[in-house]
Amino acid sequence: MTIETENLRIAAQRTLPTPREVKSRHPASDALLRGVVEARRRIEDILERRDHRLLVVVGPCSIHDSRAALDYADRLSRLARETRDTLYIVMRAYFEKPRTSTGWKGLINDPYLDDTGHVEDGICLARRILVDIAARGMPIATEALDPMTPQYLQDLIAWSAIGARTAESQPHREMASGLSSVVGLKNATDGSIDVAVNALKAVSGAHRFLGIDALGRVALIQTLGNPNAHIVLRGGDRGPNYDVRAIERCESKLLAANLPVNIMVDCSHDNSNKDHERQGVVVDAVANQVVDGNRSIVGIMVESNIEAGNQPIGQDLTYGVSITDACVGWNDTEVMLRQLATTLHDPLVERLVPAKAS
Repeated sequence: MTIETENLRIAAQRTLPTPREVKSRHPASDALLRGVVEARRRIEDILERRDHRLLVVVGPCSIHDSRAALDYADRLSRLARETRDTLYIVMRAYFEKPRTSTGWKGLINDPYLDDTGHVEDGICLARRILVDIAARGMPIATEALDPMTPQYLQDLIAWSAIGARTAESQPHREMASGLSSVVGLKNATDGSIDVAVNALKAVSGAHRFLGIDALGRVALIQTLGNPNAHIVLRGGDRGPNYDVRAIERCESKLLAANLPVNIMVDCSHDNSNKDHERQGVVVDAVANQVVDGNRSIVGIMVESNIEAGNQPIGQDLTYGVSITDACVGWNDTEVMLRQLATTLHDPLVERLVPAKAS
């Protein structure tokens, strides 16, 4: 008699296409890949103050509709060209969503919004959307959540987020240390900055861990460490953390840890008290700090979609409305970012001088 001791709670296992197979089905041209390299270099230049512009990561909380995503990308590419003298705009293309308890886990995990879990279709759809967004000339940002997905998508990503729920996770810190993109690490959901500071230290170092290679085989991954990581302030249970004093406290902690003083402000989540309409208030407050001489703020993040608000998953979804966090609508996004570009137009030279770690 065989004694069964493993896979006792596994309902099913399916073999997925390898990263190489998915990339061959949805290839990125040399021109697109050159665009990714250039976008990463631009962001690195912003972090090093070789580029005076403010980094703006903006777009849907999550993507669930490819048509709406590309519609948004078309609109954003026009706005990016218009504001390019003062803003460097990168589009959010988030396909994985961490859940506090339960809920939709994102397009990769559930592309048909029916909990059937066709991940093999989701990963192909996500890559196709990324290729199409990149073809429109838009740099792309995403959240790196599952340690396996970067092998499928990271070649098209300019900026990656490690979320508030995963910044303390050792596997995510290890993964981030090997990502080819610039990485932003969020403070903890309780508002603690120390978690993100410790994560920055870990991400900058080399690591070894188990992962997969391009052929889907289990591999020992050895990383070099990611020198282009920075903190993202998103507020917390104790309230927002984008005001002058909160920024100063963050600067002090980064300096004490001998880390580059680069701060991005997430204008959503607890910084907006989870009210999408208040994101503009946060953007204005951050812009005023930059105008007043702040040199540590390198970027902002805004959750934006074609239409404002959000909606539950159902049979008759409204076009361009988020099915996760509520977003500001496109019309307000245009007004917000145009005003930001105008506000920042005068103090460009001052932004070229970085805040140095002592």
